[in-house]
Amino acid sequence: MQADVIGALLMRELHTRYGRDNIGYLWMILEPMTLAAAVASLHAGNKTHFASDIRPVPFAIVGYCLFIIFRQIFNRAEGALEANLPLLYHRMVTIFDILFSRALLEGAGILCTLLILLGLAAAMGLGDWPARPLALLGGVGLMLWFSFAWSMIVCAITHENRLAARFVHPISYILLPLSGAFYMIEWLPEPYRTWMSWFPMAQIFELARHGQFETAEATYVMPVYIIGWCLVLTYVGLVAIRILRRHVHLR
Repeated sequence: MQADVIGALLMRELHTRYGRDNIGYLWMILEPMTLAAAVASLHAGNKTHFASDIRPVPFAIVGYCLFIIFRQIFNRAEGALEANLPLLYHRMVTIFDILFSRALLEGAGILCTLLILLGLAAAMGLGDWPARPLALLGGVGLMLWFSFAWSMIVCAITHENRLAARFVHPISYILLPLSGAFYMIEWLPEPYRTWMSWFPMAQIFELARHGQFETAEATYVMPVYIIGWCLVLTYVGLVAIRILRRHVHLR
């Protein structure tokens, strides 16, 4: 039953967000693709290789697409409940279902964008196909999980706290240069390298680059550590939305 609910919420979100006019649901892919392609094009003329096979265009594509996953899910969590409040009249629909379906939609669209742009880069001679596809998909999956866990916390905190809601978008912008989306941990001098090596978001980017590039080592990737962070954040998020549900009054 919950799978049917999430499927219905996915279709509702697709229709309300993109509609059926013009190219309709294709905007799910084209919207993030436009942003990621613009960032990648800035590096198209750069002939410098960061290593033997680490080229600027696929490096930018992987970094920015993964960050879009976080930014979209994190930012859209603020106000997600207000936009879908009438759905809670149905007992089988929960806040978890609403947030989970939105996260799946963002993840699916950006994963398609990532694969298309990497394919175009390979076809144009600007990059290669992923050297370790499973590691790259693992990085995407962990970023999706990490972002979804945070979305539950953000939704709970910002529902009745407009001051906290004001900080959601600035936080996502501040995290862009701090997340490791456009640099590798090994490029940093000490002590910043050690500090960043304990940041779970930076480790997720390192895992994704390890999947994309043959020469990218997974020196600073600790899967158990990342999964531990995701589990803790998920637990906190589940508790937060459970408390939130008690305070949501339907009119």
